[in-house]
Amino acid sequence: MNKVIIKTENLCKYYNKGQHNEVRAIDKVNIDINRGEFISIIGPSGSGKSTLLHMIGLLDRPTCGKIYFDGKDISNLSDNQITKIRREKVGFVFQQFNLIPLLTALENVELPMTINGHKEIDTKKKAEELLKKVGLGHRLNNRPPQLSGGEKQRVAIARALANDPEIILADEPTGNLDTKTGKEIINLLRRMDKKGFTLAIITHDQRIAKVAEKVINIKDGRIIKEGG
Repeated sequence: MNKVIIKTENLCKYYNKGQHNEVRAIDKVNIDINRGEFISIIGPSGSGKSTLLHMIGLLDRPTCGKIYFDGKDISNLSDNQITKIRREKVGFVFQQFNLIPLLTALENVELPMTINGHKEIDTKKKAEELLKKVGLGHRLNNRPPQLSGGEKQRVAIARALANDPEIILADEPTGNLDTKTGKEIINLLRRMDKKGFTLAIITHDQRIAKVAEKVINIKDGRIIKEGG
C-alpha cells in the first residue's frame, strides 16, 4: 500500500487558455497527501483553494499536469472510471451541506451506499451507526429543515464516511456555522483524524489550521508556503 494517497505534478487549471484574459486558477501545483494525514489548505478568497480541492477530489479535470491516486496516474481515465474512484474512495463535506431536504438524516447518509449498490438492510444499519458516532442518534428521522446548521454538518460528515473512503475532502466545513458550533465540528474532525482518516480541508478558519499536521498556503493559484 502506498504511503502517498494523492500526488499532483505540475497541476494546472486555466480558464480562457491562450487568450488575453487567461485566468490561471491553479498554476503548476505539486502536493503530496499521505495516508492518515490531516492537512489544511488555506489562502485568501480567489486564491484557487476550492479549484484545487475539486481537482484532487476528481470533480474537475486539470488543464495540464498529473494526478496520482494511490500511485496510479488517473489523469487520462474515462469519466466512468473517474466516477467509480470518486464514489468508492472519496468522501466530501461541503460548506452548504448539500443535503437533500426531502430525505431524513438517515436516508441522506444511506444514499451514497445505495448508489454504490449496497443492500438496503446494510445501508440502514450502517447509517444509524454513523449518525450515532457524530452524536445524532436522536435525529435519525429528522429532515434537514428540522436540523440546526451544526446538525446538518454532522449529517454531512456521517454521509462522507458512508462508503469507507480513503480520503475525506472538506470545503469550508465551518464556514456557515457560529463560533461555538464551528468548534464542535473541528473537535469532531480531530477525533476522525486520531482514528486514522486522511483529511484535506479547505478553510479560512485558523483554528483548523492550528490543529492540522500540515498547512499548505496558496495564493494566486500557487503554493507559497507549506509546513507543519
